Amino acid sequence: MTQTQNKHGRTISKLILAVVGMFGFGFALVPLYDVFCDLTGINGKTKGRYEASVETQIVDESRTVKIQFITHNNESMPWDFKPTVAEIRVNPGKMTQVDFFARNPTDRRMVAQAVPSLSPSQGVDYFHKTECFCFNQQVLEAKEETLMPLIFVVDKALPKDIKVLTLSYTIFDQSQFDQSGFDKKAFNQNKEDQVIVAGSL
Repeated sequence: MTQTQNKHGRTISKLILAVVGMFGFGFALVPLYDVFCDLTGINGKTKGRYEASVETQIVDESRTVKIQFITHNNESMPWDFKPTVAEIRVNPGKMTQVDFFARNPTDRRMVAQAVPSLSPSQGVDYFHKTECFCFNQQVLEAKEETLMPLIFVVDKALPKDIKVLTLSYTIFDQSQFDQSGFDKKAFNQNKEDQVIVAGSL
């Protein structure tokens, strides 16, 4: 093997390592973004599961808060997805349930993940979900439909000037991902590309 071939081999090896590094960094961006949003409340990212206490179950009947529900489909998601009610009024401290309708109109089994966002972002710390379909991936067989529950409570400490909270869900097609969020198709394709490049050295 000539010196030029050695240099080319080292260059290709470095490129492969760079591609693998960028691939791994891409996966790391999602949990890093989640941590950043959890700490700052930016983008209205809501909290995870909330454990209700006796104090939070005391209802403040002197005021009501309007809760609006909005749904969006990611551009590649064909499901029918909508709340069963567009808005409701609740008393802070009162546990409330709202259902969301989902239907898979395709001829194949699909996996979905709903991502919530709340506005105004100042209300994020006061909107607590005890149960939510967004906590887990949702699986629907071909033509299957379902009602997905959301159980929440608005904290009595919600600032008085916040009278309306808008909860928005965007639903994504996650059919190519396993439960851990690992993109098997992309990983296998990356391995095949590496084998092809390595075979040319």
